[in-house]
Amino acid sequence: MRVHFIAIGGSAMHNLAIALHLKGFKVTGSDDEIFEPSRSRLAKHGLLPHKMGWQVDTISSDLDAIILGMHARPDNPELLRAQEMDLKIYSYPEYLYEQTKDKKRVVIGGSHGKTTTTAMVMHVLKALKMDFDYMVGAQLEGFDTMVKLTKKAPIAVFEGDEYLSSPIDLTPKFHWYRPHVAMLTGVAWDHMNVFPTWENYVSQFEIFADKMEPGGALIWFAQDEVLAAIAKTKSEQLRVQAYESFPHENRNGQCIINFEGTEYPMQVFGDHNLQNMKGALLVCQQLGIEADVFLKAMMSFKGAAKRLQLLAKNEHTNIYLDFAHSPSKLKATTEAVKKQFSNRKLVAVMELHTFSSLNKDFLPQYAHTMDAADQAYVYFNPDVIAHKKLPPVSHDEVHQAFDRSDLQVFTSPDELVMLLKQQNLTDANLLIMTSGNLSGVNLGELATELINN
Repeated sequence: MRVHFIAIGGSAMHNLAIALHLKGFKVTGSDDEIFEPSRSRLAKHGLLPHKMGWQVDTISSDLDAIILGMHARPDNPELLRAQEMDLKIYSYPEYLYEQTKDKKRVVIGGSHGKTTTTAMVMHVLKALKMDFDYMVGAQLEGFDTMVKLTKKAPIAVFEGDEYLSSPIDLTPKFHWYRPHVAMLTGVAWDHMNVFPTWENYVSQFEIFADKMEPGGALIWFAQDEVLAAIAKTKSEQLRVQAYESFPHENRNGQCIINFEGTEYPMQVFGDHNLQNMKGALLVCQQLGIEADVFLKAMMSFKGAAKRLQLLAKNEHTNIYLDFAHSPSKLKATTEAVKKQFSNRKLVAVMELHTFSSLNKDFLPQYAHTMDAADQAYVYFNPDVIAHKKLPPVSHDEVHQAFDRSDLQVFTSPDELVMLLKQQNLTDANLLIMTSGNLSGVNLGELATELINN
């Protein structure tokens, strides 16, 4: 098979390219710019384009498939040539389905928690030496790539993102996968640049359930009213199963799950993690894994990158990095750290970075989301707002949106970093929440410096 990637440098795209290369496909690709770590990883496998830019002459009739990334535009010259030649053009998720349509597909979806929950399922399957293909939205410890595709694996586990598939395919990605087993963690309005109304956003999850394989298992979070309504309407065509959280306690800073008379000490904590873990158990039971076996495997799970990731620690301070950016996740993550370490002060930093979070109309949804923190700081970059072609946002508007009088708002990363370096973090934790990196700050190095201060 000969496959060509248009916009091969993307996080998801370069991982799929490597996966197909390892499967034995002849893979080529192009992009106008490729950054690290994609660049080095593509070079390692001999897949880095010889020169940057779109190369129309790479599009030929002997290609079996074109895979189009979101970074490309509809008027991309390679895409136009492929369309002129009537070549088969796939979106990234469409091709994942094409490669796994004969396997038992498991999809973890929802507005939040899907990467962590997918990582939990993958961790258990790997611990039990079960053969499976996968796609997950973060680099996980113990896995070389974010995508794996093989000929023999009977199971495929996918993280089900609801964002769009490609510039010419406006289908939400998770509509392509048609799972036999699906888990939905919750619905909280996101991607308002694509789904402009709450009703439109909710309908994507209804369509996802409709596209599941008949008789499939739909596992959903019991406290989500939207999912409850969806499950009720699908109960005749699907096997629906609700989940809540594991019974657990906090003992000396460690989370202990109490299940059927046995205690299981865990390395992760927080209500969302425990809810996600219970859903992951139900998913794994659909794959023939017993609860005790699942929980013993989960005792070595450290979490996914940027999901309450412990960057640095000493005897009196922990510094965490979390991907939280939506209001519901921001609130849950802040409360989780404060609850787990109630005897420590919590300093929380949040970067407004996504399209929704920088949208003036969406900002009021952040009211009181950082109230659990003892000190709260919010950073945003006006240049990012301009790049996303959004109306300008002021310090005062951000301050008012969070509705917290002592909140401090920054537009200079240097000023924020300087303030953090002046903090006394004795008997305190620092939580940094962002889908970016505070406009270029090396957060790992910063955490190490703060710990060693």
